[in-house]
Amino acid sequence: MAANHESLLDPPLLALTAGYPLHFLAKVELWRYRPGAWLMDALGGIPIRRDRLSVGRAEELLRAGESVAIFPQGTVQGGKWTRGAARLALATGTPLVPVRIIGTKRALSQGRVGFGKIRLIVCEPILVEQAKPTLAAAKTLTAELEKRVGAAR
Repeated sequence: MAANHESLLDPPLLALTAGYPLHFLAKVELWRYRPGAWLMDALGGIPIRRDRLSVGRAEELLRAGESVAIFPQGTVQGGKWTRGAARLALATGTPLVPVRIIGTKRALSQGRVGFGKIRLIVCEPILVEQAKPTLAAAKTLTAELEKRVGAAR
C-alpha cells in the first residue's frame, strides 16, 4: 500500500483499514522514545535510515508474501514523492495499492486534536511486473501512483 501522508494518525488508520497485517516503513527516529517504539513495533514498523539495508528488509517481507505500507511523501508536511514504493514494487513484482487519506490533518496536527470526517479511499491496484528498478521506471511508476492517489475522491 502506498498512501499520501497528512498526520501521525495515518499509519494506525491505514493498519485498521487494511484488514490484514501491514509492515510500515518509518523513519528510525520514531523508535527513540518508548511510546513511539512501542507503537511502531505494534504496527509492524520497519525502521528506515534511508539506506539500502532498511529497504532490503521491506523487500524480503514482500518476497515472503507479506504486505508493506509506505508513505512516499515521507513526511506529514507533504513534499515531493519519493521513488521507494515504486522501486520495491519493481524489484519484487508486487502490485502497488494507492490509498488516498483525507481529513487526518484536520483531526490531528500540531496544536490541534479533533475528529472531523476522515476518509481512506483504497484505489485499484497498479499491477507491476518484476523488473530492474531503474531510475526511469521508478520515476514513471511514482508519477502514476501520485496521480491515482491525487485523483481519488
